[in-house]
Amino acid sequence: MLIPIHPVDPEPRLIRRVAETLRAGGIIVYPTDTVYGIGCSIEQKDAIEQVYLIKRQRNSKPFSFVCSDLTHISTYAHVSNPAFKIMKRLVPGPYTFILPAARMRQLPRILISKRKTVGIRVPEHNITQAIVKELGHPILSTSATHPETGEQLNDPLLIREQFGNQVRLVIDGGLLISEPSSVIDLTGDQPVVVRKGAGDLSTVL
Repeated sequence: MLIPIHPVDPEPRLIRRVAETLRAGGIIVYPTDTVYGIGCSIEQKDAIEQVYLIKRQRNSKPFSFVCSDLTHISTYAHVSNPAFKIMKRLVPGPYTFILPAARMRQLPRILISKRKTVGIRVPEHNITQAIVKELGHPILSTSATHPETGEQLNDPLLIREQFGNQVRLVIDGGLLISEPSSVIDLTGDQPVVVRKGAGDLSTVL
């Protein structure tokens, strides 16, 4: 189902509907400050497994945790003081941070089995922020790409055609034309840019 939501001033009743869908184990496609993402609740094991199937990826390959801020970041990752200073300077924004994974025993085993790192995202997008705040915990997220060609899908109508029978909701936040997020590895003593994408990296390099 395609649901238009205002990208600047998201309608609260629609945000509540999306959060309820996630709590019930549904999978959504939603806009971020870079590209559209496929997401589900990090607490729903069956939904997580389905996202891996949609993306045709092994569960050993990590996705990102999309958060609304850094308040509870230590629940999911080990963050050194230097790493936290970098993150605090850059969030919210178009960045994914690779960090050492915390134990996360409260989450489904599929998320934590043999996992040494975790990706953390805090997008600067009102729809994303509103959904995660209403949900009360992060969304497991991956970019909405064509499963065969890997092409980024940023038109919600085309996304519905591709994934409409595999996801519960496709949020129409408008056409997105952007690069994917920049990926910054903060697991070592010095930050390492793994992928140059959207965002200013001059303060990191």
